[in-house]
Amino acid sequence: MKLYNTLSEQKEDFQALGNGVTIYVCGITPYDTTHLGHAFTYTSMDVLIRYLEMQGFKVRYVQNVTDIDDDILRKVREGGEDWRSLGNRWTAHFVQDLQNLNVRPPDYYVRATDVIADIIVSVQSLLDREMAYQSNGNVYFSIDAWPEFGKLSHLPRDKMLPIANERGNHPDDPHKRDALDFVLWQGQAPGEPAWDSPWGPGRPGWHIECSTMSTKYLGTPIDIHGGGADLCFPHHECEIAQVEPVTNKPPFVRYWLHTAMVRYQDEKMSKSLGNLVMVRDLLKTYTPDALRIYLGGHQYRETWSYSENDLAQASKLAEQFSAAVSVVGGGAHPLSADFALDAFKTSLDDDLYTPGAFKAMKTLAEAILAAAHQGNDVRGAQQTFRACCTVFGLRLDARVPETHILEGWNRIMQAIV
Repeated sequence: MKLYNTLSEQKEDFQALGNGVTIYVCGITPYDTTHLGHAFTYTSMDVLIRYLEMQGFKVRYVQNVTDIDDDILRKVREGGEDWRSLGNRWTAHFVQDLQNLNVRPPDYYVRATDVIADIIVSVQSLLDREMAYQSNGNVYFSIDAWPEFGKLSHLPRDKMLPIANERGNHPDDPHKRDALDFVLWQGQAPGEPAWDSPWGPGRPGWHIECSTMSTKYLGTPIDIHGGGADLCFPHHECEIAQVEPVTNKPPFVRYWLHTAMVRYQDEKMSKSLGNLVMVRDLLKTYTPDALRIYLGGHQYRETWSYSENDLAQASKLAEQFSAAVSVVGGGAHPLSADFALDAFKTSLDDDLYTPGAFKAMKTLAEAILAAAHQGNDVRGAQQTFRACCTVFGLRLDARVPETHILEGWNRIMQAIV
């Protein structure tokens, strides 16, 4: 299996260090969810995880919730809702959406506020190594102390600041030595929630949350770190800078996978632009299988635009898939599915090329239907076809998501509420 590693900018052979694979995927900031861009990232990662499990790997998967940051507090100021209540409500909304899409739940679903004590230890470790400095109750990471900053995004220094500013950086902060230095611990502002720390009351910076959660639950190196392409810089770049100087055992992550942006009306679909197509709205018209097929029809690194016509075609394919697993054949000439299974695996082994996998599945579905109508035995082919569909989280003839999917997300929901 080959995966495109953002760090090396090329496809690399994926080699596990043992029989287990560790995966961390950056989760949501819980408000205005779940839009199609969210769904594309988490279903793409779901296909990867399910495919690895199909091959016998034991996957340990962590996803986070950024339940305290500038965006959350801005939403609180706009609506007046308590920040915990806001975060819990939208997290529950997200969980229900992914459950409906039959997405495998993470083994650890961690909120940033669950690991404040660990974050403080992480910040202190960077201070001890002189990678960070204190200023007016804040702690900042010093970019100049980490010459490798930029090795993931491959951005020259003069291109970094405009992008960072679009994604949460405050270049005019008078307490920073360099406009690109990023906050590790933010001193409390009036009316904001805060936690005690050696530097005074405050809250963690966004980047230190993820690097702390990932290493706490998965250690280092992590096999695969995923997230949207817009997280590559500065978020994931900053994660590397926060971990590798402390462990002194690079790499922090062996394979960096970034899902492409989903566009709508010629612009990137995003909360800030407000041009969101919401999963819950689409599920009022289309089945979860139709949406999973539509999303899987695009390779995870392919930028694409929402099209209702394409979604309608995916809905027809979902109907064909359901018919293929339900049709009853005869007892003659058992149909072999090897030709389709080989094409299916070859496609997914090539950097998770899901469109090719669906092409193989469609060919197999058509063969099953034709063979059944001729009175041939299709039971073995149907079993293979179901296994392929399971990799994409398709329900087929089941009315509800898989039992372990429901139970896993329900446990997470109970912890939230």
